[in-house]
Amino acid sequence: MVTSSSSSSVPRLVVAAPSSGSGKTTVATGLMAALTARGLAVSPHKVGPDYIDPGYHTLATGRTGRNLDAYLCGPELVGPLFLHGARGCDIAVVEGVMGLYDGAAGEGELASTAQVAKLLRAPVVLVVDASSQSRSVAALVHGFASWDPEVRVGGVILNKVGSDRHEALLREALESAGVPVLGVLRRAAQVETPSRHLGLVPVAERGSRAVEAVAAMAAQVAAGCDLEALVALARGAGALSCAAWAAGEVLDSSPPPPLPVPLPGAAGRGVRVAVAGGAAFTFSYAEHSELLAAAGAEVVGFDPLRDEELPEGTTGLVIGGGFPEVYAAELSANEGLRESVAQLALSGAPVAAECAGLLYLCRELDGLPMCGVLDASARMSERLTLGYRDAVAVTDSALAVAGTRMRGHEFHRTVVEPGAGAAPAWGMRAPERRVEGFVERGVHASYLHTHWASEPGVARRFVERCRTS
Repeated sequence: MVTSSSSSSVPRLVVAAPSSGSGKTTVATGLMAALTARGLAVSPHKVGPDYIDPGYHTLATGRTGRNLDAYLCGPELVGPLFLHGARGCDIAVVEGVMGLYDGAAGEGELASTAQVAKLLRAPVVLVVDASSQSRSVAALVHGFASWDPEVRVGGVILNKVGSDRHEALLREALESAGVPVLGVLRRAAQVETPSRHLGLVPVAERGSRAVEAVAAMAAQVAAGCDLEALVALARGAGALSCAAWAAGEVLDSSPPPPLPVPLPGAAGRGVRVAVAGGAAFTFSYAEHSELLAAAGAEVVGFDPLRDEELPEGTTGLVIGGGFPEVYAAELSANEGLRESVAQLALSGAPVAAECAGLLYLCRELDGLPMCGVLDASARMSERLTLGYRDAVAVTDSALAVAGTRMRGHEFHRTVVEPGAGAAPAWGMRAPERRVEGFVERGVHASYLHTHWASEPGVARRFVERCRTS
């Protein structure tokens, strides 16, 4: 079994690729599952804001998949958040995003897999789609390994190899590149995961088929990769000098937010925050619930597709991202819960809604009735809205005081009309200047996905608003 002397020196490696579609998710998820099957406690991580891949990572390891995003949280939090997730683990596997050196548009290496690998002092395993090349693979790997001397490409895994002859040609070419081949994977349809308008179909929607897909990934990686060599490479990661992130500690060290005067009889009451989940609302960062709990809230999950009312005693509501457009008919048919959500919002209780949550609070979605909390309608669109955003809070809300700066991410194929209320949630500073979202009573609803670890006062303000509203 792999052991480490401290959490700061946990063995780790980063699974990267020259470009999207090379097989990173297959290799990373399969490796996580294969190592878990060997009895190792594997810490799963994903570079970037993606919510879907961590679901497969969780299924593969039995541990919460966590994101490492240097744009949303800042480079200084990558190490601490990594160590937080890796506590008590034998080894950590980090799946990259896009191509190894691709990051936030116009921001150099910021938020790239390469930057995260350097911040974690972790070796990189490069997954190469070899389906349409032979000798050229050496030039490709040499270029990626030598582009940035601070990035250590410790090995390559060849994916979609067609035959024994093809493998022999690839291995012969790579002998001159100085990067060892740590695995060879043949084309295998059973490990492919279905996609739709926003990427892979989430685990929560696939049930047993997701379990079978992860098992197939694990079998393919175990058969085609040198697991011992990969573990040895992970052991060569350098120790980190930072301390692990802890929700309670960061809240204790952050200044208390300015708050409204409590309503009579409200101050000091218990806080119960309901967090939407289930197949329609799968997008959330684990740190959000951890921060809410550290701020004194009891966090309770519920499924808007199944539960006919909010959990008893709910004083605040968090509705994250997901795919309400896929489940619009079922969400609309659950009239009891829609009414329960509307009543809570109308009472002035804090409600934080991101992207899918925004759609759910609208009057209608693709012509089907939703909660009606916001006087706005939502519909599917052909246009994909995607990218990082630099935002500032425009209106005092249950989440932030006006002027608070946060970085976020948008990812949707829907349109809400109007796009902003009389009191907008955010003013976008980059890449374009505009206002967006809604602040009404205790509701903060927006397309913008944010990571509260970057601004932990958001969670404390939300919980305190639950006590005082």
